[in-house]
Amino acid sequence: MNVTLEICSYTVDSAINAQRGGADRIELCGGRLEGGTTPSVGMMKLVRKYVDIDVYPIIRPRGGDFFFTDLEFEEMLEDIKIAKESGMNGVVIGALTADAEIDVERCKALVDEAKPLGVTFHRAFDMARDTEKALEDLITLGVDRVLTSGQMMTAPEGVKVLKDLVKQADGRIEIMAGSGVLPNNVKEIIENTGVTAVHSSASKLVDSQMTFKNNGVAMSKESTGSEYLRAVTCDKTVQSLKQEINK
Repeated sequence: MNVTLEICSYTVDSAINAQRGGADRIELCGGRLEGGTTPSVGMMKLVRKYVDIDVYPIIRPRGGDFFFTDLEFEEMLEDIKIAKESGMNGVVIGALTADAEIDVERCKALVDEAKPLGVTFHRAFDMARDTEKALEDLITLGVDRVLTSGQMMTAPEGVKVLKDLVKQADGRIEIMAGSGVLPNNVKEIIENTGVTAVHSSASKLVDSQMTFKNNGVAMSKESTGSEYLRAVTCDKTVQSLKQEINK
């Protein structure tokens, strides 16, 4: 069984490292502290310039929940157009209703706007009220794959649900396991669930190269204590993941 390795990259150099390590596809994101937001146009264009493998930018206007306003939804449609113009191979979308069901109407519009690009539904799926119904909705919408941790914090914790989703999908949609996927557990996740794709940031923390650091100021309350650290995809970790998958 061939298993796809997708790497979540938050910077251009991370995307380059992901390709160097042997990734099959990149999910391109901004806003790491928010769990991933739409990357900038410049980022998409530069990644396309330096990376040959498939690149799927996330289309998410902000952090927080996945119940979007009319203006945010309009922004998502515009960002999909920009992703197509920037040479992306697909997009990563997700929208829920206030009752935590798949927002079928809006997601259909996003899928239609993305055509002929591929479409992944992100971990908004893990916030859905009913996974069985949510999965059937995504299949009906023609989504190619869903990224999920099995409605748990990490994929290793969500193995049972992931296995059930793979069985329910029955080849109609790809189930991609993500969150907490590491070289030391990726093989076990695959064997215990039957997923045909895994997703990881494969990152390491890199210290700032600045010689003077003002540790008394941070750009946001969320980044206090980490202003001079950044997470970068590690090509060696990607390589280790790939080796474990191919064993």
